[in-house]
Amino acid sequence: MSHSFFALISRLRAISRWGLMRNSLPENVQEHSHMVAVLAHALALIRRDVFHAPCDPERCATLALFHDASEILTGDLPTPIKYFNGELTAAYKQLEALAETRLADCLPDELRDTYAALLSPGARDNELLPLVKAADKLCAYIKCMEERKAGNMEFLSAERQTRAAIDAMGLPEVDYFAAHFLPAFELNLDELRQITDNRRRD
Repeated sequence: MSHSFFALISRLRAISRWGLMRNSLPENVQEHSHMVAVLAHALALIRRDVFHAPCDPERCATLALFHDASEILTGDLPTPIKYFNGELTAAYKQLEALAETRLADCLPDELRDTYAALLSPGARDNELLPLVKAADKLCAYIKCMEERKAGNMEFLSAERQTRAAIDAMGLPEVDYFAAHFLPAFELNLDELRQITDNRRRD
């Protein structure tokens, strides 16, 4: 019997993000999910290795990798619509939960429970989910920065609002990342190479 889970997951690349905005650098959900996983892993490592708090970076990265998987079935609903009012938000959450269940049902019995726990994280992941959410927000902010650098002023308001949301999170891991890594996203490739060369000489 053939199972469709991974064929569906591969279709994330066909779902565009930021649908209401004019994009200089188009982004799909597959690309976004990869970067969220990279940053969630980094935030978890910062928690563990910088702040010396127990954390599982690999679990955090895996949760992030699947955090938007339900959009294969729901599409990427623009944020202003998703959070327009409480009723719409609740209805979307129900649709999201149904999509997660349907996706898990596309797996063999032996794998279903493991993936279901990634698609719909439970209480065991409550400490990691804020890091995944923070990584998601950081990726949105980086996207806004990249659009501004490309000369697209469409994202300026989103950039300000997203940075304010990041600063309001009160997560030391996010503050550390913002201080040590975000400034480099303002640089061009030659400037990034120069930093690398300087570090090697040091």
